[in-house]
Amino acid sequence: MALKNPLRGGKYAVSLKTPAHLQLSIRKPRFRPGQTVLHEIRRFQASTELLIRKMPFQRLVREIAMEYRASRSHIFSPVDCRFRPDALTALQEASEAYLTGLFQDVNLAALHGKRVTIMPKDMVLARRLRGEYNY
Repeated sequence: MALKNPLRGGKYAVSLKTPAHLQLSIRKPRFRPGQTVLHEIRRFQASTELLIRKMPFQRLVREIAMEYRASRSHIFSPVDCRFRPDALTALQEASEAYLTGLFQDVNLAALHGKRVTIMPKDMVLARRLRGEYNY
């Protein structure tokens, strides 16, 4: 059962368990397509917080360090590599700065191709223009 709001022309969300005169709540407004994305873009551009969670990034760094250590030595020892917390934070800051810049270049390459969707060929072009040839 839905009642019309005479002021807005919209609908009220009404529960069927209680009478309509006891419980009336206005539905949340629906944004136009693309508006939510624009709000998120503005929010992330204004923030300085890290975008990747710390623990998954830390696990990735430790896994890469162990693989690198195992490939460099013929005798594998099970001793973990140790990282100071500020070293992991510095690695994460640098990684996010690199990825942010790379995706800016990738987006620019997509816009140059008169597209708004990025494609793998945009990533290849951006890395090639940056001088990173191992793609």
